[in-house]
Amino acid sequence: MRRVAQGPIAWRSELWGSPLRALATVLLLGLLAWAGFHAFEWGVVHAVFRPDADACRAVQHGACWGVVAEKWRPMLFGRFPYEEQWRPAIAVLVLSAVTVLSAWPRSWRWWLAPLWLVALLLFVGLMHGGVAGLSVVPTSRWGGLPLTVGLAVVGLALAFPLALLLAMGRRSEWPVVRTLSASYIELVRGVPLISVLFMASFLLPLLWPAGWQPDVLVRVLMGLTLFVAAYLAEIIRGGLQAVPRGQTEVAMALGFGRWPVQRDIVLPQALRLVVPALTNSVVGTLKDTSLVTVVGLFELTGALGLALGGDPVWRPFYLEGYLFVAAVYWLLCFGLSRYSVWLERRLGTSSA
Repeated sequence: MRRVAQGPIAWRSELWGSPLRALATVLLLGLLAWAGFHAFEWGVVHAVFRPDADACRAVQHGACWGVVAEKWRPMLFGRFPYEEQWRPAIAVLVLSAVTVLSAWPRSWRWWLAPLWLVALLLFVGLMHGGVAGLSVVPTSRWGGLPLTVGLAVVGLALAFPLALLLAMGRRSEWPVVRTLSASYIELVRGVPLISVLFMASFLLPLLWPAGWQPDVLVRVLMGLTLFVAAYLAEIIRGGLQAVPRGQTEVAMALGFGRWPVQRDIVLPQALRLVVPALTNSVVGTLKDTSLVTVVGLFELTGALGLALGGDPVWRPFYLEGYLFVAAVYWLLCFGLSRYSVWLERRLGTSSA
């Protein structure tokens, strides 16, 4: 079997292994150096960092990071009351802390589920108010980073158990269960998320009984959960199919029941095998939350439009605002990808 070179030797071979590769490498390095120089000159050397709109307009070839210094609170918290914005800040910290704790394998214990319940109650209590003397803030005024993180985390937490049931149902020996699970997965995966959000926001209220209508945020969360569950189900099904069938047969022969076999033997191996694919789906879900803007919920990207769209003084500096929002998304997604690499190595599934 041919052995593939790895490490610095492989890099040298790929970049300088032939005259054509060496020429391409030199051209790419030159292009990167040129682009990096101009980006540094625009973003640092000639940039304005203080919140001074007049100074920003006076600079012809420099970035105006002053818009971030001036508008970072409405960018991050949307239309939430200015004097109450400590509440969504704490809510995000609580949810993020529980998420980070849940990412540590040693914390995968029975107490994690009630801890999540407490964290979610704190998140909703801080955001909505009406308890402990906090003023009530309707969900129509929620926005920015708390809405992005909340939709992604809560949507994934609700979608994962449903995805497990759908994946196992699609592999069931009962034809009715298998057909229903497959039909749901293929139907949901065959439509774009934006159509699901439109249906959850505008069509579902027509089906509810008169006088009872869930909040638009609840409806959007339901649609996002059902959509994400279909994709996660196919990922989990791939992991289930990768577990050798012989292990199940041996366990059944030793007297294990069907559900103990799935819970203690098949599922742990299947989920470990699909960690990269699950992380990819999590990252995609985090970014897909930006679509809720079309149904009137202003998450991180929508909050940017609110912060700058109604202010003629800072409106010309949308580019810097979008770069700030992109940096926030990049930090979140890059952190998830690095966690995936670390978890793969810890679980022993990485071949790199």
